[in-house]
Amino acid sequence: MDKMLSLGLSVVTVGLIVWWFFGKRQAAVAMATQSGGVQQIEIVVDGGYSPQVVQLKAGVPAKLIFDRQDPSSCLEEVSLPDFGITQKLALGQKTTVELKAQVAGTYKYTCGMHMFSGQVVVK
Repeated sequence: MDKMLSLGLSVVTVGLIVWWFFGKRQAAVAMATQSGGVQQIEIVVDGGYSPQVVQLKAGVPAKLIFDRQDPSSCLEEVSLPDFGITQKLALGQKTTVELKAQVAGTYKYTCGMHMFSGQVVVK
């Protein structure tokens, strides 16, 4: 009986560990605000990107404002390959990345080493 209980607890523990580290989590989507024909959203760069998923309106020029607070060298650059943009991010400062009118789709952005990433969802 003890062996069965021990085996059951082990299986449950392994399952929880797998779920915690490898389970897909749904990231919250943050909407850009629009003013004067331009939409913008601020993304804090600190151990990753927050918010990780931003939503823009198709066809409207956008500004992604990256606020880099993390000193690690990995996060000193952001790349939006679908838009042909690679931008250095100054520590402790806000850096604006402008996107011209975009078409609907999901676009990935990453740090310079591709360790951290986020998404721009255009609808």
